Amino acid sequence: MTTPDAGDPAPPFQAASTDGPLALDDLRGSWVVLYFYPKDFTPGCTTEACDFRDAMPGLDARVIGVSPDPVDKHADFAAEHGLAFPLVSDPDHAIAEAYGAYGTKKMYGKEVVGMLRSTFLIDPDGVVREAMRNVKAKGHVERVRAKLEALRG
Repeated sequence: MTTPDAGDPAPPFQAASTDGPLALDDLRGSWVVLYFYPKDFTPGCTTEACDFRDAMPGLDARVIGVSPDPVDKHADFAAEHGLAFPLVSDPDHAIAEAYGAYGTKKMYGKEVVGMLRSTFLIDPDGVVREAMRNVKAKGHVERVRAKLEALRG
């Protein structure tokens, strides 16, 4: 399976989210920051989500978080941290696999299979403009903001 890189159409998806059913096609006309993270309520994922929350006013983009957690857990996570963007449930990893955000990684010195922290910047026409793979949570949102500004010119 080919995973998208800059210039490729963003793989479409439709899934349950904290905002109800969500399809990527519904977001056409807006810049989209689609980010994949391993698990609600873990330190790195909480840092990343809260950083996106805090940066949203300046991003001028729709932020969408995706993890395997169920919608009810996402809702608790969003409520606890004041997240005003949808969190998508991807329990079978189909969306993550389509984006190359699920696979083998090292965790505490061991190889495990799971969600690969990744972010995709998708333009208003549904084209991937930046694929940021295997990112670190700390400082990532600032890199996303800078990349969005550069892409918009």
